Amino acid sequence: MTDSYIKRHAERTVEKLSKMFGAVLVAGPRQVGKTTMLREITKNIGYVTLDDKIVRASAVEQSGTFFKDNPPPVFVDEIQKAPELFEQIKMFIDRDKKKGQFFMCGSQQFKMMKGVSESLAGRIGLVTLLGFSLREKCGIEYDAPFIPTEEYFSKRQ
Repeated sequence: MTDSYIKRHAERTVEKLSKMFGAVLVAGPRQVGKTTMLREITKNIGYVTLDDKIVRASAVEQSGTFFKDNPPPVFVDEIQKAPELFEQIKMFIDRDKKKGQFFMCGSQQFKMMKGVSESLAGRIGLVTLLGFSLREKCGIEYDAPFIPTEEYFSKRQ
């Protein structure tokens, strides 16, 4: 995106999940970089934001045709604003059986997460993105989870 973009450790996880599932959802608190990270990862596919009231109205009122105007692979930002799309995403994934067709991000609202787990079980990879880690801020590539073992410390240096 820009020269000031800070690489996130979760990028690798999102890319792995997109090869395993038809959809990937990055959820988390506001202003932690969900959209920025997914825009970086998905810069070569379509993008649509449900912050746009006209687009959101289309998603809510005409969910059956929404993906004709925004064909996969596509990144849908603020997906929690139109949970009606989950059923359409399920149908696309079941029909096409392709991996990495839908990238979504949104806040971790209970209602949205319930809709995801009910309609997209087994079809979606979930990632929770939090604020920057110290390693990310310092540009340290090593991203293994901290486990206080000799092996960890020797790899971490």
